[in-house]
Amino acid sequence: MSSLRHRVLPPQLLLKRPKEASFCLWLLHPEPSSRPQMGDLLQSEFLNEPRDNLEEREAAIELRERIEEQELLLEFLLLIQQRKQEVADRMQDTVSFLCSDIAEVTKQQTILKKNGGSHKELGKDDNSTSNLPSINIVDTDDSSRLGSRKRFRPELKIQNVEECGDNLETHQKFDTLAENQESLLLKSSRLMKNFKKLESAYFLTRCRPVKQSGKPLSRQTPLNSDGRGSIVLTERSSVNNLTSKERYSEGLESGWINPFLEGLCKYLSYSKLKVKADLKQGDLLNSSNLVCSLGFDRDAEFFATAGVNKKIKVFECDAIINENRDIHYPVVEMASRSKLSSICWNSYIKSQIASSNFEGVVQVWDVTRSQVLTEMREHEKRVWSIDFSSADPTILASGSDDGSVKLWSINQGVSICTIKTKANVCCVQFRLDSGRYLAFGSADHKIHYYDLRNSRIPLSTLVGHNKAVSYVKFVDTSTLVSASTDNTLKLWDLSMCTSRVIDTPRQSFTGHMNVKNFVGLSVSDGYIATGSETNEVFIYHKAFPMPALTFKFNNMDPVSGNEMDDAAQFISSVCWRGQSSTLVAANSTGNIKILEMV
Repeated sequence: MSSLRHRVLPPQLLLKRPKEASFCLWLLHPEPSSRPQMGDLLQSEFLNEPRDNLEEREAAIELRERIEEQELLLEFLLLIQQRKQEVADRMQDTVSFLCSDIAEVTKQQTILKKNGGSHKELGKDDNSTSNLPSINIVDTDDSSRLGSRKRFRPELKIQNVEECGDNLETHQKFDTLAENQESLLLKSSRLMKNFKKLESAYFLTRCRPVKQSGKPLSRQTPLNSDGRGSIVLTERSSVNNLTSKERYSEGLESGWINPFLEGLCKYLSYSKLKVKADLKQGDLLNSSNLVCSLGFDRDAEFFATAGVNKKIKVFECDAIINENRDIHYPVVEMASRSKLSSICWNSYIKSQIASSNFEGVVQVWDVTRSQVLTEMREHEKRVWSIDFSSADPTILASGSDDGSVKLWSINQGVSICTIKTKANVCCVQFRLDSGRYLAFGSADHKIHYYDLRNSRIPLSTLVGHNKAVSYVKFVDTSTLVSASTDNTLKLWDLSMCTSRVIDTPRQSFTGHMNVKNFVGLSVSDGYIATGSETNEVFIYHKAFPMPALTFKFNNMDPVSGNEMDDAAQFISSVCWRGQSSTLVAANSTGNIKILEMV
């Protein structure tokens, strides 16, 4: 400041701010009279010029900000346009193949109707040339739409029926139409309820590569409990008259249609699980009645139960269904020294059943004589699972907590092969058509699939579960379903594998709850039954990820007879009766029910 008094300014100010320096020197003029007045200051170029520049700069900055805002908006709109265009392109592709699929299904429907018409004409010709009684199918407009058929034998006097029984025939028609309409509405309701999931399954099936097999695809739908086919089956009843070659060529042309249609028909074929019978035993008050395993014999006449009560009990299924008794007694009861974890009937020798227990012992029993045939004690810890080979009934597999899978020859009574793993083995099963292939699940969250001709290394390892794999079951020769305590079932396609590790399941089934216990797993004709820790039985179909049917076990107080809700109870085992729509389910208190899909 003292230098400023003598009109000495900093050199940097003189160099970088000459206008400001000149203005300061003017203000510091040595002659007071030469210093500017207030009016001179207000009109000076120095003060006026920067004000204009500042306004211009502010205007320029504002303009630039507006331009940037417009550019941001434009970029946002262009991004929306790009994404919507991508969606539109995908939607166009979707609509395009939907149109082609609709055209293909319409074409097949037309062919089926044409074949149906030709077969009806053929039936008429046969009537005129053959002395054997035949059946003519007479369709009304409504009944043909709903799948209803009226059948008359030619030798009957139709005139008398028309004269005397018009009302009866009319009532029968209306009853049939009402039943079919009710069935159709029920199917439509279930379809709309699960529309989003069915839509996802359709697109998944549509995009999945189709396996071409040497056999024509089966398109038959299981019969309901009352003996009638589902409405989808009756609409396509003329398909049964097509030759195998025609069916196979249609399968090749339609590609994805047959598997999806089969899955949809089976998914909608049944509406609920009905109790056919309750198995009433005399020891229900026993606290150790947990049923660990259920199994039907070769001919599905008898089923066996086994669990922590150390007993194998064999019951005659039809007797329990048909006879309403206060207590059902087993036809055979065999006692074990230890708690039982698993049983498996021999698929060839009807009277033979194998069991495994908590002490690691594998036993083969003769049910007719109620005695042990063979006892094998090579496992060091508890054996969780056993399975007879369907292709070679003298071979038995077992999986144990000791981390090993053993193959046994029941004729020799010793193990003939051992596969060692690093984790507890929870389940084993042979492939349905061969004794050479074996799958097992373990506590390492994986399923190991072996060709037993090379037991040193797995053919494939299936990776996808987040917790221990509790069950594995073959749905068919190339498809496997697994259950885990991660609340899921997973479906694996072994025929599509190109590497030793498969990390993409074909389907994941969710809806039941399973985080702790063994809850059972059984398969039949594409239907997958499993239990839940909510004390419910869940039925899935392999084509769709959501449950098709559920059934809640009602718990009865043995003293009061009232229903009670015990959160600690869970379904512990399930088993289909062969390839039928009937299954047996048991829960953790020993409550056993025979259920049927209807």
